Formats: sequence, C-alpha cells, structure tokens
Amino acid sequence: MRREYHKWFSPNLCRDMELLVFGHAGDPILFFPTRTARFYDYEDWQVIDALRKKIESGSIQVYCLDSVDKESFYAKDLHPAERINRYFQYEKYVLDEVLTLVQEKNPHPTVVAAGCSLGAYHAANLAFKHPHLFHKMVGLSGRYDLTTTMEYFDDLFNGYQDENIYYNMPGLFIPFLSDPNIIAQLKKMEIVFVVGEKDVFLENNRNLSNALWGKGIWNALHLWDGESHKARYWRHMVQIYL
Repeated sequence: MRREYHKWFSPNLCRDMELLVFGHAGDPILFFPTRTARFYDYEDWQVIDALRKKIESGSIQVYCLDSVDKESFYAKDLHPAERINRYFQYEKYVLDEVLTLVQEKNPHPTVVAAGCSLGAYHAANLAFKHPHLFHKMVGLSGRYDLTTTMEYFDDLFNGYQDENIYYNMPGLFIPFLSDPNIIAQLKKMEIVFVVGEKDVFLENNRNLSNALWGKGIWNALHLWDGESHKARYWRHMVQIYL
C-alpha cells in the first residue's frame, strides 16, 4: 500500500500543515480527523488498515488530514467569533491547498468527504456548502450542530451565535435551505450517516437526515448497536460505507 507524507506551510493558516496519502488511484477521499485529533490517528487506530484491500486495488485513495480544532472550536480563550473565523481559514486551506494537491496527484471532477465524530461535521459542512466539489459524504458518529449542548458535550460557542456560525452548522442551515441550485446539487450527492443507537448524537443525525429528506435530498441513515463511537467500530464501518 503506497503511503506518502506531505508537509507544507499553509498561507491560509500561517503555519505548517501535515497530511498522509494512502493509495495510488481511485476515488479521492478527504478523511477528516476526530475531535482535536491528528492526521496520523486513523493509521494508528488501524482504520486505514481496514481499508487496505480497497486502497491496494486502486478503488480509493485516502487523504488523512490534520485539524486545527484546538485553535478554532476548542480554543476557549478566543471569542466565539474568532473561533469560527479560524475555522474559515481551515476551510480555505482544504479548498485551496489540499484539493489542489488531490488534483495534481489524482485528477477527479469530484471527491468524497468523510470523517468520524467531529471529522464527520467537517465532512458534512464542507460538502453541503460546496456540493459541486463532492459526489459523496460519509459521516460516522457525527455531530452536526456544535451550538447545542448534549449531555457531556458543550455548546462550543458558549451561547454566542452569529451569521457565520449559523451558516456553518448543517443541523441549523439545512432545514431552512432554499437555494434551488444548492438543493439540486445535493440531490446528486450520495449522503450517508452512520451512528450508534445509544450515541449521544443520534437525534442530531436523525434531525439532519429528516431535514434533508424534507428538501427531497436522498440520504441514508444507518443505525448500529450500542454507542459504536470508537475506532474498533469505525474500522468495520469504513469497510462498508467508504
């Protein structure tokens, strides 16, 4: 299995960023890390090894991205408006820099966005805002509204809301989406949610799935036994849904 390490200074983030690429051909997959996790964690957790056959056969090529969650959503010392602004810079990094690398290495008209836990949020938000760039989105154990407190998960903006936050929470903006062009593009996308029946994010997934169906946008919601919010479950999920 081909493995490549890449590192460069990101002009959008004003810092070095790293990522790993697994595979030589196939559907490019942007694989976003879990909450505050790193680009090497999916490899360390053997999630990538679970995809070995698909990667080696040339069916998929996986780009394991790094995150700046500690500088954005989890930067409690910053005002919430600054946190979402740092997220915007990360989004620009992905769109302008990572996708450029993808096109240089493996040109495709569209790519797949995927992630686990908070990585699923990153995947869904990017794909739903820029559906012309993606033909598939897979969210595993995802949370799609970071402004809602759920058991031991806090509102990551401390009750503060503005337009930038609203339009970057799929759980908030999708129910009121009215742009016919965006809706038409989303109808062409394969959208897959996977979550445990006892996961604290279950209702969050159901609400977003129902909101998409309310717009006539096809999506699949797969429920797994128990919480299923750990790497040992994701290793099985990726084999089925990626």
